[in-house]
Amino acid sequence: MKKFFLTVLILALAPITQSQVAVPPHPYIKFETTEGDIVVELDGRRAPITVANFLKLVDEGYYDGTVFHRVIKDFMIQGGGYTPGLQLRETGDFIVNESGNGLSNVRGTIAMARLESPHTAGAQFFINLEDNKALDPQRDRWGYAVFGNVVEGMDVVKTIGEVRTGPQGQFSSDVPNVPIVIKKAFRFNFE
Repeated sequence: MKKFFLTVLILALAPITQSQVAVPPHPYIKFETTEGDIVVELDGRRAPITVANFLKLVDEGYYDGTVFHRVIKDFMIQGGGYTPGLQLRETGDFIVNESGNGLSNVRGTIAMARLESPHTAGAQFFINLEDNKALDPQRDRWGYAVFGNVVEGMDVVKTIGEVRTGPQGQFSSDVPNVPIVIKKAFRFNFE
């Protein structure tokens, strides 16, 4: 009987172990944008589910042609969900919120955007322009899952964070007056 339960336990945990092994510990992603290039290093050890999802979307070309549709000066820039005409390009697939992973929403980190409900992140992400520790998890609420940080192009991020914004389409504010397009996002090596 013990052998049976041990076998069931091993089989139940096998997919979890395999998915964690398949996620690289520190992959790099390069965003070629209309404002310049941004390189982020992802943390596959602390946010394996988020990084696996993000890499899948990058490899599929999902982010190519999307825009930074929400820019709030001294707070963050958000992208990955809309085209230049502000047409929604959401995946529909949500992932588990990994905000309790020890990574904090500080300047230069990349985190998943989500709806009010905690497990509703899909494709949209944001880059923190300042320390935004209020977005970290608290004892009584979920936070926004950080899964990497900018290693090159923080000047580009800052430039995007200072563009003129206003209302557009379905948004009442914070949309760049001139679209800031992610021309291409891809895995990147410094070698």
